[in-house]
Amino acid sequence: MAERVLFNITEGIIGSLGSHAFQEIGLIWGVRDELQMLQQIVTQVKAVLLDAEQKQANNQVKVWLQSLEDVVYDADDVLDVFYCEAQRRQMVPGNNKISNQVCIFFSSSNQLAFRRKIGRKIKHIKERLNVIASLRTNFHLEERFEETQVITRERETSSFVRVENIIGRDEDKKAVVQLLLDPISKENVSTVSIVGLGGLGKTALAQLVFNDEVVQKHFVLKMWICVSDVFELSVIVKKIIESATNKTPDQNLGMERLQKNLREKIDGKRYLLVLDDVWNEDGEKWLSLKDLLMGGAKGSRILITTRSQRVAEVSDTAKPYTLRGLDEKQSWSLFKKMAFKEEKEPENAEIKDIAEEIARKCGGVPLAIRLVGRMLYGKHEEGDWLAFKNNKLSQISQKDNKILPTLKLSYDVLPSHLKHCFAYCSLFPPDYEIDVEGLVKLWMAQGFIKSSNQNECLEDIGYGYFKELLWRSFFQEETKGEFGMIISCKMHDLMNELAISVSGTVSTIIDRNRENFDEKYRHVSLNFDVDLSKWKIPSSLLKANKIRSFLFLWRARFSTDETLSELFCNTICLNFKSLRMLSLYGLELTRVPKCLSKMKQLRYLNLGRNKMKRLPNWVVKLQNLQTLGLSDCSDLEELPRDLKNMINLRHLMLRNCFRLNHMPCGLGELMCLRTLNRFALSRRQDKDSAGLGELKKLNELRGELEISYLRHGKDVSESNVANIMNGKRHLASLTLQWSYEGNEVNMDDDEMSLEALQPHSNLKELVVWFYGGVKFASWLSLLKNIVNLQLHYLNRCQYLPLLDDLPCLKLLRFEGLSNLEYISDEDWGGSDASSSTSTLPFFPSLEELNLYDCRNLKGWWSPAGRRDQHQSFPRLSTLKIKDCPGLTSMPLYPSLDKELTLKNTSWKPFQETMMMKMNEDDNHIAASNISSSSSSFSPLSKLKSLHIGTSDKEIQGGVSEGIGKLTSLESLSIENSPNLASLPQGILGGLISLQEFKLQYCSNLASLPEAIGWGSSLKSLTILYCDNLISLPEGIGNLASLRELIIYSCENLTSLPEGMRRLTSLNTLVLSDCSTILEKRCKKETGEDWPKIAHIPNLDIWARIEEDSEPGVGGKMLSAFKTLMPCN
Repeated sequence: MAERVLFNITEGIIGSLGSHAFQEIGLIWGVRDELQMLQQIVTQVKAVLLDAEQKQANNQVKVWLQSLEDVVYDADDVLDVFYCEAQRRQMVPGNNKISNQVCIFFSSSNQLAFRRKIGRKIKHIKERLNVIASLRTNFHLEERFEETQVITRERETSSFVRVENIIGRDEDKKAVVQLLLDPISKENVSTVSIVGLGGLGKTALAQLVFNDEVVQKHFVLKMWICVSDVFELSVIVKKIIESATNKTPDQNLGMERLQKNLREKIDGKRYLLVLDDVWNEDGEKWLSLKDLLMGGAKGSRILITTRSQRVAEVSDTAKPYTLRGLDEKQSWSLFKKMAFKEEKEPENAEIKDIAEEIARKCGGVPLAIRLVGRMLYGKHEEGDWLAFKNNKLSQISQKDNKILPTLKLSYDVLPSHLKHCFAYCSLFPPDYEIDVEGLVKLWMAQGFIKSSNQNECLEDIGYGYFKELLWRSFFQEETKGEFGMIISCKMHDLMNELAISVSGTVSTIIDRNRENFDEKYRHVSLNFDVDLSKWKIPSSLLKANKIRSFLFLWRARFSTDETLSELFCNTICLNFKSLRMLSLYGLELTRVPKCLSKMKQLRYLNLGRNKMKRLPNWVVKLQNLQTLGLSDCSDLEELPRDLKNMINLRHLMLRNCFRLNHMPCGLGELMCLRTLNRFALSRRQDKDSAGLGELKKLNELRGELEISYLRHGKDVSESNVANIMNGKRHLASLTLQWSYEGNEVNMDDDEMSLEALQPHSNLKELVVWFYGGVKFASWLSLLKNIVNLQLHYLNRCQYLPLLDDLPCLKLLRFEGLSNLEYISDEDWGGSDASSSTSTLPFFPSLEELNLYDCRNLKGWWSPAGRRDQHQSFPRLSTLKIKDCPGLTSMPLYPSLDKELTLKNTSWKPFQETMMMKMNEDDNHIAASNISSSSSSFSPLSKLKSLHIGTSDKEIQGGVSEGIGKLTSLESLSIENSPNLASLPQGILGGLISLQEFKLQYCSNLASLPEAIGWGSSLKSLTILYCDNLISLPEGIGNLASLRELIIYSCENLTSLPEGMRRLTSLNTLVLSDCSTILEKRCKKETGEDWPKIAHIPNLDIWARIEEDSEPGVGGKMLSAFKTLMPCN
């Protein structure tokens, strides 16, 4: 990769040397002639670099490039000092006068001595470079130039893998499924391994098997984790627990608690666990994991994918399945899919013959076929195909040493600016989730992203680089954020190996036990949790003093010993003076080490999650800094006074800096700024603090911005804030937070300030806290691109603009609007954007609606503006209403398919919804997400989860008449319903899909119906704080699928029914905080009820804690128990 990185570095050097700023400094320091000569030499070298790449088979050329690399990097480092000085001169008043050349930049340095030192360095570098450059004539290198612009293409295929896209694995799938189902071992739990070379599709085959219908039905519990090359027991156990429970376990849990949680979840169940991409060949490590997995029911299987036959052996594989490459027919079929539009064979017979030969040379490796095919997509000239076959392809077989050369073909045709961007990703280990936005910042810090147009945003160009690499399959498993941008991705392990290969001795990943390092490394990352009391930077790594990147991949806590942390920082700064990128995230520093002030070449500095209260003013001397990360510094109160002098700063990352109480004056002069997560206004009348007016010029901000401590109109009156936000067309998310001042609010001031803060119509998310006006700004209805709208604790607000025709709105959340009576009040004169004449459906895109703590809310429409009684949300899938007791009328919601929560609110809208007669041709559901496979359907027939909590007496009838019709319901919860005396017979009979049923805080509930046993699909039953419950029905024994029964704090329950004996699937029984009578009856061997429960594997029974016991213990025990035994 050296020549490709050098090409861009030399390009940057030439650009810098030709700039006016460099020429001015060169004149002042008396080195202008030296700089001009250096520029000429670098230009000559750059012209032949690309040709030198093609001739590296000549060892002399390779050695010449290696020698050139060292001096070019040194030249780049020295010129960085010039760049910093040029930036400094821009900040000095009257810098056009020669007299200012004596201005001291480094307060402790003599300017004349510094100038002489730099002059000597430049002369020395010029001489070294001249000697090396003169040797180029020995190799007959030709001048070549390359187009660096990214070509944008429409992607033809979907971003996710469909079953139909996996070609040629049907027989493999059948064979592996058979291995999983056959009794291949006498042990309850046995292992099956898929073994094969990287890129053959082991993971894809495992996915096909995992999702096979027979497999899905056969195994009760199915889990999938990716192991990769870090085989650490605690990490793997956490991943398994998370996959089994869909909940991330507490990261602070020790191994004792983790192993108990794991065994409680899988013991007694016939499970399938896929361990994808296993590299571990240590038999002892495998046995330590296997011991925890052996409690599964008979027929449980562990499916491993691995490249190594040795891994299969040490993991006690009963019978490994060796995966082979695709045959020629299958390879050609896949190649056609990737290389030709609509999979049509080319009409040109010559091109077809060449293509078939290329497909054969891919050796049946699906990943290679996809990459090569995609690379050739759109090529129509025979010469292009022939050149590719003759010049790029070598003989390919199915050996490891031939696969990477195959993949490298895709790398070889990349433009140079993409080559080193990809190679830089060798710093990430296999299966690492890469933050795309962070990756672009790292590329920028190394100077990899270039623009020939000053109006182009480097971040946008970098994102374009990423998308081009993604399209070419260098990245995969991309995840999109709420607003459609790709936020994370991974690299296939083969691609990771390719990145390592092409980066050579430029980049490396450091692991805990490694000691030997090449002195030529430029970029390093640490792939382990650094404990500074046990790990020191190896001496051989300290000799690599040209390192430019020092990246921590694990965001775990470092040593809490600040002396060790500062010593660590000093070691880095003393030895790695050429750093462009440094991450000190989570070092627990209470102050920023002064040694960082000497790191003039830093572009990226991450000080996030440290404990300092202020950032010292000397930080502004880091003139080259583009990214300053301070996120999660929860104690940070103050930024540098002269922050305005950091004129290259593009990203000031302040997420979760909640104590930041003001911004420094002059922030608005940072015209390069693109990221500003938080803008905190001073709560005092402070002339040294920035006002809202500072934001006016920062129109290139993007991402998210939170403006906090708005002072109820004072900020508007004190600043020039007209159209302050309207010009920020790139901003995606805006949070406006007013100071909470109780009744000390002038509502007219607040309304004036909100009107002045009108955002650009491109905004995707708006969140407002503590606004004190009666009317919300009319511009809200103009945000036609808004996706997420949240209003929190607008206690005085009574009127909102009409929102029902916002075409992109997906999430709407109102919380604490205590004076709001109607959401849509057409009597308000400000609602000039009425949707009554709109051609759009009612809330055409809304998917989730949350209404919380709106105590005076009566209805959706005011009486004068009442719409069609049966108006409904066409796409709503989640509705949550809590503490809105007066809400008796609202649009209906027949098409909900995810979750409905009704707590302390009227039952009437639910009953009206259930009474609807639904036909798919009805106008009010024309745009619904209900399946069109039938002409009619029942309201809420797709609903999966229902949570009820209300004192409304109508719940009795509602439960009887409505809930029983929800045939797709999988989870039902009833809580805080003191008027619920009983459940109707057969409540579970119609709920044929119900798996989880929870009752809590139903103080009047005395018993459960005998017909509860009709719930044949029920797997979990939980009863909490039902004080009057005195018995369980005998019919409970009919719950044949029940696996978990939890009863907590039901003090009048004194015995268990005989039906408990018939619960043969029950794996866990919890009777916590129960009566002492019940505890005695359930005592092992001697209790009267013990024979009824003796067959249950996991029992947890303990009596109510006495009143004089430690307060809060019961709650703590319940919390701990829930952690141990989560519901299915």
